[in-house]
Amino acid sequence: MYRRDFLQQTSLAAAAIALPQALRPFAPSKKSKVRLGFIATGFRGQTHIEEMLKRSDVEIVALADPNPRMISDALKLIEKAGWPKPEIFQNGPNDYLKLLEKSDIDAVFVSSPWEWHLAHGIASMKAGKIVAMEVGGAMQLEDCWTYVNTSEQTKVPIMPLENVCYRRDVMAILNMVRQGLFGEIIHAQGGYEHDLRGVLFNDGQSAYNSGVEFGEKGYSEAAWRTNHYLNRNGELYPTHGLGPVATMLNLNRGNSMIRLSSFSSKSRGLHQYILDHPKGGTSHPNADIEFKQGDVVTTQILCANGETIILTHDTSLQRPYNLGFRVQGTKGIWQDFGWGDPEQGHIYFENQMMHSHRWENTQSWLEQYDHPLWKQNAAAAQSSGHGGMDFFVDNAFIECIKQNKPFPLDVYDLAAWYAITPLSEKSIAQNGAPQEIPDFTNGNWRNRKPIFSVDANY
Repeated sequence: MYRRDFLQQTSLAAAAIALPQALRPFAPSKKSKVRLGFIATGFRGQTHIEEMLKRSDVEIVALADPNPRMISDALKLIEKAGWPKPEIFQNGPNDYLKLLEKSDIDAVFVSSPWEWHLAHGIASMKAGKIVAMEVGGAMQLEDCWTYVNTSEQTKVPIMPLENVCYRRDVMAILNMVRQGLFGEIIHAQGGYEHDLRGVLFNDGQSAYNSGVEFGEKGYSEAAWRTNHYLNRNGELYPTHGLGPVATMLNLNRGNSMIRLSSFSSKSRGLHQYILDHPKGGTSHPNADIEFKQGDVVTTQILCANGETIILTHDTSLQRPYNLGFRVQGTKGIWQDFGWGDPEQGHIYFENQMMHSHRWENTQSWLEQYDHPLWKQNAAAAQSSGHGGMDFFVDNAFIECIKQNKPFPLDVYDLAAWYAITPLSEKSIAQNGAPQEIPDFTNGNWRNRKPIFSVDANY
């Protein structure tokens, strides 16, 4: 995943075609075992490998990554679990294409840097491999149409791996929304509010909080992610905030985003981090670099059914972690202020709380309305990453393939969510000018029904 050689983007133009009806499930029949390949085996790719090593219904057939260190670390995980050694493709950044030629692979996990998502995703679908795609934002708007058109043409589905959709408190709120406790939803908020300074810079050897280098001198995410902050200014990582509220607002399934406007603050946080770090200071070469990405980017979105959404990207300043969720309807409101623990939130229902105008803590409410999916699978998710969220998103991907079912999050979600990034960049560049959000479903959102976690299956 974190290969500094991943520096160029394959150019793939979107075909100008009308979208046919919703994708049919790709698999011609149910499967008892899913044969997997992994494109990019950095830290995020390794977490997916660890999830798969817990299962008896998958095989890990092949790995592709040009970084020997990341391949070695992934192989250690597989060897420790007692699984057979997969075939390795590490001869340069394009060797993944040979992995895709293998006939004994049903699906691939793509966990590469953002600038490689399009090339990896499109090549995988054209090779007939079902895709689990790690999340980010599109490099340009046309990329989103390329995802949709390729998936429609090949009939190969792709699922965005937005794990926060499966966060336990978020799913309890989703359960409450569907039961009508909040009344008619009017407004929602979310974001990526997470101090990433120690991720964006390191010493080139260890990944976190170890220095002020990036790019060619950086390691892991600092080798590629920081360059986006250097050269871009927008909502760089929309899906953590947007994905969960999208399921509550039924986006692409009875509702749609139609327009956005974005504003960016000035950029100070990353520069100050370099100045203050023991390995940095005013004499360090990186102290002279100007980062284009604003410290706080705010994006407001209007939906077809009249709701509004606010997304916040805040990753360059000191702050505790919080995704800033808020769901507000005609009968209630919820706000979180932590990392998903049940007591880390405020909630208010006017009628149940006798018009007190006082917040209640969320813990008892979230426990009462715990989503059936979590009730059934909490034990299985206990050892999984990100508080169990990784189990649920990866499990949904595998189970849908096995059962020949549509993914709960699909190519239309990926395209709409990824589109926020280039549209926000354009809006900021035009002093907040509104930008129309394409309808990647070609009007089919009006008739598509919600399927995300409607029961306890996945």
